[in-house]
Amino acid sequence: MMNEILENALIAGLAGRFPRSPLQYNGLQESDAELIRLPGTDVLLAVTADTIVEEIEAGLYADPYLIGWMTVIASASDLAAVGAEPLGILLSETLPRDAGGEFTASLQSGIRDACLACGLHVLGGDTNLSSRLVMTGCALGVVSDGRPITRVGCRPGDLLFATGRFGGGSAYAFVRFVLARKGHNLSFPYQPQPRLREGQLVRRFASCAMDTSDGLLTTLDQLMRLNSVGFVVEAGPEEFLDPYTLRLSGQAKVAPWIPLAGPHGEFELVFAVPPPQVDPLLARASADGWTPVMLGKVVAEPGISLLLAGEATRLDTGRIRNLFDHCDGNVDEYFSGLLSLQMELEEGGRTDAS
Repeated sequence: MMNEILENALIAGLAGRFPRSPLQYNGLQESDAELIRLPGTDVLLAVTADTIVEEIEAGLYADPYLIGWMTVIASASDLAAVGAEPLGILLSETLPRDAGGEFTASLQSGIRDACLACGLHVLGGDTNLSSRLVMTGCALGVVSDGRPITRVGCRPGDLLFATGRFGGGSAYAFVRFVLARKGHNLSFPYQPQPRLREGQLVRRFASCAMDTSDGLLTTLDQLMRLNSVGFVVEAGPEEFLDPYTLRLSGQAKVAPWIPLAGPHGEFELVFAVPPPQVDPLLARASADGWTPVMLGKVVAEPGISLLLAGEATRLDTGRIRNLFDHCDGNVDEYFSGLLSLQMELEEGGRTDAS
């Protein structure tokens, strides 16, 4: 269950070569955004950068409007996960030399609309021409009182919540890469919404939080490792999978945990809340017009357990996370590997798939 995560090892190997800033609040991989203390104040500056290139090259994002939208949302989601108030975003746009005016206009419209939705302003950046499209966003925010929410801090007994339903990111990838190549002409709505407002509320009550840019199971696995705890998801799939994904899973005869596996997510927030803070959180969220999705609880024993077909099912999330790297990023092989794991679970009577 606790086998080494290849992505974590890569990041540690790269970042471990650099000295840490004495002003940095968070440890390595302990926060979605990097948190820097502004000298002489209590204010934390939240900084994050995300590049959209693998998704473009693989064909996952082909619509220029969606590419522009995701360039902003990917970075804004990291600000949301630390509860930061947005300041602005810097953009690096490497545009293909043969990009037409209509393509570029749609790309910029996606950026503009996402910035409006997030309350971000484009502060500047860099523009280049090349043979391929590469988009990078660097979002900035502040935590004025110096008390952010990070990935570290949950304890056994805390309750597990989310800002929305899951599975849309992986289901979108499944439609684009698997079903479309088999001749199925399905349209799957995918346009993640910003959770900045929710994140600012969550940080007042939660013990830890992380976004689901890589899917729910990856998020829970990372939180498990950082906090040395386990998570029991007691809600059934119909309670936390979005309706499109739930319907697609049934039609494709895919186990409902597979859309939670990533590696492409839906950019919701997952967060743990100590029991005394649950009622105040729910009351404030209701006053703000949204309802957190109840998932389950934090337990002492490391591991991830989901309720599938009415039975508690323990998943080897480390194996699932490493599968994409073992497939060298080949999405077809990745989904085939997940389906093989589904068969193992079914044939093994819902024991560990290790």
